[in-house]
Amino acid sequence: MRVIGLISGTSVDGIDAALVDLEGQGYDLTVSLVEGLAYPYPDELRRQILALCAGEAIALDQLAALDDAVAETFAAAAQALIAQAGPAELIASHGQTVFHRPVGRPALPDQGPTRLAYSLQLGRGVAIAQQTGLPTVSNFRQADIEAGGEGAPLAPIVDLCLLSHPIERRCVQNLGGIGNVAYLPAWNRQDSAPKVLGWDTGPANSLIDIAVHTLSAGALTYDVDGAWAAQGTPCLPLISQWLAHPYFTQPPPKSTGRELFGWEFFEQCRQDAQREGLAPQDLVATLTEFTAASVAQEYRTFLPALPDRLLVCGGGSQNPVLMARLQARLPETVVQTTDAVGVSASYKEAIAFAVLGYWYRQGFPGNLPAVTGAICPVVLGHGNDIALPR
Repeated sequence: MRVIGLISGTSVDGIDAALVDLEGQGYDLTVSLVEGLAYPYPDELRRQILALCAGEAIALDQLAALDDAVAETFAAAAQALIAQAGPAELIASHGQTVFHRPVGRPALPDQGPTRLAYSLQLGRGVAIAQQTGLPTVSNFRQADIEAGGEGAPLAPIVDLCLLSHPIERRCVQNLGGIGNVAYLPAWNRQDSAPKVLGWDTGPANSLIDIAVHTLSAGALTYDVDGAWAAQGTPCLPLISQWLAHPYFTQPPPKSTGRELFGWEFFEQCRQDAQREGLAPQDLVATLTEFTAASVAQEYRTFLPALPDRLLVCGGGSQNPVLMARLQARLPETVVQTTDAVGVSASYKEAIAFAVLGYWYRQGFPGNLPAVTGAICPVVLGHGNDIALPR
C-alpha cells in the first residue's frame, strides 16, 4: 500500500509529508520512503496557530475556522506530494497539536490532578478526505488516552520496527519542538519483541525557536545551522537551575508540550539571562545547551543503560551545534542522525504516522503501554472512508 503520512510538530514550522510504500503485517514490515515534501504554512495561519498554542483566547467559531484552514493546508500538502511523486491509496494525518495535557496535570490552577490526559490536534481527517478524495486516518492519540495513556509519544513502536539492531542498544531521539526518546534494546527479529521505553524528554527546539524569533524581532523563525548558538557562550549555572524543573525528575511514562516549555517558560529564561547579563547569542547558546543537557540527564536518570548509538531525527538534527553538544554530553555513545542508518531524519515522524495508518487498516495495535502508560495495547486512529463531494 502507498500511504501518505502527514504531521506538523510543536515547532509549527510547516507540514512534513512522506509518501511511503508499505508491505507486510504487524512488526514484519517493509518500509520504503518514495518521496518527502516540506509544505509551509501560510504566514497568517502559522501566526494564528502559534497564538492559540501560547494561550490566546479564541471564539468557538474562529476555532472551527482555524481547524478547517489547517485541514485545507494538510490536504494541499498531500496533493502537492501526489503531484510530485505519484498516487497514494491512504492518508494518515497526525494533524497540528495545539494543546496537550498529560495525566496528572490540573485542568485548572485551583483543581487537583486529572485522571485522564487531553490532547487536541487541528486538521480534521474528514475534511482532508473530502478535499483529496482519499480515505484518511486521523485522531491517533485518542484511543491511547481512552485506555488511560498519555497519548504520547507514539513513534517508539515504529522506531522498534525501523531502527532496532540485533546487537546494539539504540536510542531514537526526535528533536522537534519537544524532544522524545525511544529506547530500543538489542533485538533479534526471530525473538519476541523487547520492552521498549519512551517518553518526552522535554524541550528540543521550542525554546530556541521562540528565542530566535523574539530576539530577531520576527525576522527569523529558528536558529539556521545553529549560527546564533555558535556565536554565544552557554551559562552553565542557568542550565543547572533550569534542569531543576520538576518535569525532569518525574519518572516515565510522561509527556509534555508548549504548555510547559513554551512562552511562559521562555520569559522566565529571558529574565534569568538578563540578570546574568547575557547577550542574545549567549541566551540562544544557553538554551541549546539546555536541550542537550536535558536529554543527557533524562537518559542517565531513567534508562537501564546508556545506548551504544543515539539516532537523532527532527529539525534539531539539522542543527550542528545541538548535535555536537549532544555528543559532548554523551561521550560514551555514537551520536548520528537516522539518515546514517537509512531512515530520513527529516521525514521520520511522517513515515511513522504512515505506518500507524497502515496498522489501523490491519487492526494492529499502534501504542506501547510501557511508553504511554495505557492499560493495554489499542488500535490507533479514526478512519474516514466516505467519499464526500468536494
